[in-house]
Amino acid sequence: MPVKTVLIVDDSPTERQSLTELLHKHGYQVFTSESGDEGVAKAKEVQPDLILMDVVMPGTNGFQATRAITRDEATKHIPVILCTTKDQETDKVWGMRQGAMDYLTKPIDPAALIAKIAAIP
Repeated sequence: MPVKTVLIVDDSPTERQSLTELLHKHGYQVFTSESGDEGVAKAKEVQPDLILMDVVMPGTNGFQATRAITRDEATKHIPVILCTTKDQETDKVWGMRQGAMDYLTKPIDPAALIAKIAAIP
């Protein structure tokens, strides 16, 4: 089933806005959350086809939120792509261990992001 709805979880209003505009331009319906906790709750409520998750956020960070989403029976089927400034290989490995299906570093390359979304089965 192709991706139609995307949940963006990022504490930066600028990042949320730029990703929302990019995704709207490509025909995706977008929901946003400002924190990891809000993102976990919104994932359960909205049941998006994909989650774009920031890592560095106050409170519950993106690694913790990804782990919560991918281990919860209600949301474990939703793929998560981590989108973060953390560009160390150890961060990527840790993110994948938390259940993320992919890992992109900011600034996000719009063409690469759209290609990754299009490739999700």
